[in-house]
Amino acid sequence: MRLTGGHRTGLIIQMKIERYLLKVYINSKSCEYCDKNWIALDVKGLEKDFTDKLFGQHIASEVIIKALKGSLSNPDPKKPLTISLHGNSGTGKNFISRLVAQNLYRKGLYSAYIHVFVSTLHFPHVQFIDQYQNNLRMWIRGNVSLCARSMFIFDEMDKMHPGLINAIKPFLDYSSDVDKVDYRKAIFIFLSNTGGDKISEFTLNVLMNGKARESITLSQLEEELSSTVFNNSNSGFWQTDLIQHNLIDHFIPFLPLEFKHVESCVRAEIASRGKKINESIVTTIASSMVYYPEEKLLSQKGCKTVASKVNLYF
Repeated sequence: MRLTGGHRTGLIIQMKIERYLLKVYINSKSCEYCDKNWIALDVKGLEKDFTDKLFGQHIASEVIIKALKGSLSNPDPKKPLTISLHGNSGTGKNFISRLVAQNLYRKGLYSAYIHVFVSTLHFPHVQFIDQYQNNLRMWIRGNVSLCARSMFIFDEMDKMHPGLINAIKPFLDYSSDVDKVDYRKAIFIFLSNTGGDKISEFTLNVLMNGKARESITLSQLEEELSSTVFNNSNSGFWQTDLIQHNLIDHFIPFLPLEFKHVESCVRAEIASRGKKINESIVTTIASSMVYYPEEKLLSQKGCKTVASKVNLYF
């Protein structure tokens, strides 16, 4: 039987996955184990990191810590912890995922039990959507079989083909056995820009009315976020079973950053390089960012380009 290009590509991808899973298994036995010595939430460490390194995200900080503590302390969870982080670029979605990884896994993002998928890198071709679904299911099943406390991070959900994520719906459901594998201790984190404009609009309205951003609550934004991502054909969650069946535990908004938060980002970046903080440089770098609207209340890019700006001075 002759193999078509699509089938040949699928077999090659499948072979790569099988080789990788074997490699992960071997590595886990030699230098990392799926136990409490290697995987344990450092609550105080995470709280300190959120205080010292994450700025302007009071909702995300509070909800994520509570969600992790609740899920990880339960020896018999009902389902995998599934959270979806939403906000414009530069507000800290990727950064907070890294902090969580560093305070949960001893090897941080280098852990064999953390798996990061980037839509434009791992699922770039629409014509291979069926193969991607099969590969994704195989990848998750294989890795959770090796370690029940595996973490899966899906970046650029707003660029993911609609419906692809439905492939993993059985793994996120309230079930203790899916093809003889228990997924209830796994963690799934989705990152998306979808809803960022609505979050920014809401935040701007709060500030323009003289209120503090800290007055914004999760309940004011979560339902709107859920509806937005479900009805947006570019969200990656468009009309998905995950939302229809309420399988995402928390939709977490990342608020746009103000000038003071950008200044804090600059200070943290300088400090991370072991350099002495010069407030004049901090102000100069923060002032070089683009802010909106006319009152210049919010940073257009958040803290996304802070590191490159700091490079000009150190």
